[in-house]
Amino acid sequence: MRQLTLVLLVALLFNTGGAYAQKSGHLEWQTDLMKAMEISNKTHKPIFAFFTGSDWCGWCHKLQNEVFSKAEFIKWAKDHVILLEVDFPRGKQLPQELMAQNSKLQQTFKVQGYPTCWLFNMTKDPATNNFSIQALGSLGYPSDATQGKEEVAFLKTANGILANK
Repeated sequence: MRQLTLVLLVALLFNTGGAYAQKSGHLEWQTDLMKAMEISNKTHKPIFAFFTGSDWCGWCHKLQNEVFSKAEFIKWAKDHVILLEVDFPRGKQLPQELMAQNSKLQQTFKVQGYPTCWLFNMTKDPATNNFSIQALGSLGYPSDATQGKEEVAFLKTANGILANK
């Protein structure tokens, strides 16, 4: 599953009409895939998509508290990836175009549980308007980590994925 090709109508699914970004601690999480792709292509960093249920998923909160909030992860993320939050809340309503984008990403990556993180590169062919996604790999909560050192196990897996790109 190294290369997934998506043929999409930009205006229908991914043109969200505005940039959505959320700051969490010292990290900036994009929510607009097109904005994340633009930044990714400019910086030559892959996209790190965090599939979450922000207002109901306990394991997602655990991953945020025990990995994403740690200084080691924050530095790694700033140096190596563009962060994209792909949210599926139950208690709040997202804009329709953002829900459509997130649903399409969930289908593309076959995400069945939360939290799930995918590292990928994405480009657009200007001649055909086709999008190409190069899936690098996925990871989730580091269940085999030493308590209090979850970020170490998570980053070891993430760096392994990046090393194989």
